[in-house]
Amino acid sequence: MVADLSVLTWVAASIPALMWVGLLLVPWRPWSAREHLEADRYAMSAVDLGEITVLVPARNEAEMIGATLAALQVQGAGLQVVVIDDQSSDATAQIAASYPNTRIISGQPLPDGWAGKLWALEQGMAHVRTAITLLLDADIQLQPGLLGSLLAHKQREGRHFVSLMADLCRTSFWDRLLLPVFVYYFKLLYPFSLSNSRSRHVAAAAGGCVLVDTQVLRQIGAFASLRDALIDDCTLARQVKNAGYSTWLGLSRGVVSLRPYGTFGSIHDMVARSAFTQLGYSALLLLVVTTVFALAYGLPFVLLGSAHVWPLGLVAWAAMTLSYVPVLRYYRMSPLWALLLPLSAVLYLGMTWSSALRYWRGIRSRWKGRTYGA
Repeated sequence: MVADLSVLTWVAASIPALMWVGLLLVPWRPWSAREHLEADRYAMSAVDLGEITVLVPARNEAEMIGATLAALQVQGAGLQVVVIDDQSSDATAQIAASYPNTRIISGQPLPDGWAGKLWALEQGMAHVRTAITLLLDADIQLQPGLLGSLLAHKQREGRHFVSLMADLCRTSFWDRLLLPVFVYYFKLLYPFSLSNSRSRHVAAAAGGCVLVDTQVLRQIGAFASLRDALIDDCTLARQVKNAGYSTWLGLSRGVVSLRPYGTFGSIHDMVARSAFTQLGYSALLLLVVTTVFALAYGLPFVLLGSAHVWPLGLVAWAAMTLSYVPVLRYYRMSPLWALLLPLSAVLYLGMTWSSALRYWRGIRSRWKGRTYGA
């Protein structure tokens, strides 16, 4: 009986080690930063961007829209920009109108059943006459040469839809603790290597910066076909893939998010806005995620206190830490932040539960002064 209990203890103790070592060994390497694209500043002067129209949905973005549009002005020749002013109550439209080659569309009131950003983009699509469309958030600044690099990559790879995940602004302890982890978890949930393959089982995109063939958007009925989606970027990528087209997603330090977070509360609101949506509003999946987090992040430290199975706890902790280092190195942060990954995990799990509680109270999401009911 004692021998049986000892075997069971070792089997149970091996679970987190197998989880983390297995993550490091899977061939699609979801923890790595190998899928990335940076700006080519030296080639930007020769880039002709006349075949691209940029759609910028903007709602109360007076603080950031100027930097976004100024960065577009130096990307290359011929670029057309359409800003859809989504019922702003500040000076967003006036600031945008001061930039050349920029058309301002006054957005109509939000119809029932639509998410605000998608409604703005739907209105903007009516003004696109070019072969390629860039979907760009109003708080995203492109470094010089980035758009030319993205266009060249799209053409070289023969892709119909390419997107880049923004480098999130990190100015405080909470930013450094939680924002790189946001990218890390996104990559675990949607492995870029699988998303970039021909397989339709995994499809992902980063909605802040998407370069896509205009005829593809029109063929799949965007944006009406996903008008109430809160995770609109991944939904759009899945529709593109399901229609038989190819997608690509990567990281970039040349796509910079200007939106400041700084506090735990602001990051909480950003995550809780869509965390439970990611789980399909399923209480069962929420319990599964909670169990997985407990096994992956909590059990290794319990094992470290055991006189018999502590080596398995050490292996799990080491593999866990190593899995986060590539993302930290890509964003030029100290690898020591990886030691705080378990703390980040506890906070993200709490934010996911907070998202679920909001939903059960009747609030599916809240953003930019708009509340979307459950």
